Amino acid sequence: MSQPEYAELPAVNTRRIAPGSAADGSGIDEIRGIPDATVARLPVYLQALGTFAATDTETVSSEDLAELAGVGAAKLRKDLSYLGSYGTRGVGYSVGRLVTQISETLGLTLDWRVVIVGVGHLGRALAGYSGFASRGFSVVGMFDVDESVVGSSVGGLTVRDAAELEAGIAEAQAQLAVLAVPADAAQGLCDKLVGAGIHGILNFAPCVLQVPAHVQLRRVDLATELQILAFHAGRREAADLLAGKVSS
Repeated sequence: MSQPEYAELPAVNTRRIAPGSAADGSGIDEIRGIPDATVARLPVYLQALGTFAATDTETVSSEDLAELAGVGAAKLRKDLSYLGSYGTRGVGYSVGRLVTQISETLGLTLDWRVVIVGVGHLGRALAGYSGFASRGFSVVGMFDVDESVVGSSVGGLTVRDAAELEAGIAEAQAQLAVLAVPADAAQGLCDKLVGAGIHGILNFAPCVLQVPAHVQLRRVDLATELQILAFHAGRREAADLLAGKVSS
């Protein structure tokens, strides 16, 4: 089948949770025994399902879903089995039910409140990203140390001084944070986020941060990703060059 662009899924119904409650989703993969590699692929499956949902497709085969997601069908079926979803032989998976299962597993049916620390170009772009709301993420606070930025309005929120981070998180009842600051300021601000009760941090700073075991930390390093792409591209070019020499 052809591979169309991923379509946006309809907004999921979310419910508010109390920070630190048993329903906050922390440790859900350990509770259900889902491997980290599987958890990392679930958002890709959810994106692929959006394409089928956009055309009112009610059921999808594991082969078609796997092709669009860019994985093998056997791996996809194994991943979905951790959710208790096995599909129906000869019919496939219910698109609507699978969207719900993956969304619930990823905690997307909960109302996650997020603060962004660092209001540079990246922080501003993230604050304006409309895709957060449709997945149950609400940006509820913006913080920076730059006095020329503090007090300005970004994404409908007033940027607060990072010195007020702990108080701001408590007032907003935030559970997650995005850290988009220079490397030399990242660990100190990360420690403040942890001290304020943040459960998960998405780190865009070009450095490795240390957090307690109960805090989930995800690092997004664009330079590293480009280096990995360059490695694979280089190997492909070398293979093509070798193949050309052999054939000649």
